[in-house]
Amino acid sequence: MKNFLVKTVANAAALAVAIWLVQNITLAGGSTGTKVLTLVLVALLFGVINSIVKPAVKLLTLPLFVLTLGLFTLVVNALMLMLTSWLADKLSLSFHVEGFWTAVLGGLIISVVSWALSIMLPDHD
Repeated sequence: MKNFLVKTVANAAALAVAIWLVQNITLAGGSTGTKVLTLVLVALLFGVINSIVKPAVKLLTLPLFVLTLGLFTLVVNALMLMLTSWLADKLSLSFHVEGFWTAVLGGLIISVVSWALSIMLPDHD
């Protein structure tokens, strides 16, 4: 349970950094509390997508990973971020990623921040 909580907090922080740094990744809302709640819900959605959809996509695109020496990971991360944006829109969450290249940059930022936070935060149950 603690591991799940730590990963959700890390995802929320990484998404917040991406929203802060990239102009076309937006989180609309009224008060700060509403924005924080929306950010946590989007982080949960992003975590579910990364744990269910991403492994299947990685398996299906394995030859591209080998061919590009792993650089195709940037494309997969961008697609997962765009899927999160699309599902957030369907769930009436005010999170939006505008465009593929914005998603590539956002995915790169989220990956780096999540990696750094996973080193600093405890991950044992």
